[in-house]
Amino acid sequence: MARIAGVDLPRTKHAVIALTYIYGIGRSTARNILDQVGIPHDKKIEDLNDDEVSAIRTIIQGMRVEGAVRSEMQMNIKRLMDIGCYRGLRHRRGLPVRGQRTKTNSRTRKGRRRTVAGKKKAPSKK
Repeated sequence: MARIAGVDLPRTKHAVIALTYIYGIGRSTARNILDQVGIPHDKKIEDLNDDEVSAIRTIIQGMRVEGAVRSEMQMNIKRLMDIGCYRGLRHRRGLPVRGQRTKTNSRTRKGRRRTVAGKKKAPSKK
């Protein structure tokens, strides 16, 4: 199993897809890395030899991935909350940030809320 940037890459997947398991690397970045090394995109991780894995590892070491990208994202969100802009307020309240509707959707951000039943009225006597 190839271990790059602290992540175990799945052996049976193509190299382009397996590199996206590293936080901060998407499909296009993975394609660029493989092009620089000279590895075909459809080659599987288990078929890579040690030289190819080490070449990929050296390219990725020069990039910001995993913990550095995660901490940068958290600092950006914290900055938005500190300056009190609209996006920061939405983050603070746990609501959708990018303009989605919230009346019926947005269960991912809001969570599942329980509806409280109204009080039953006592039957009036005539």
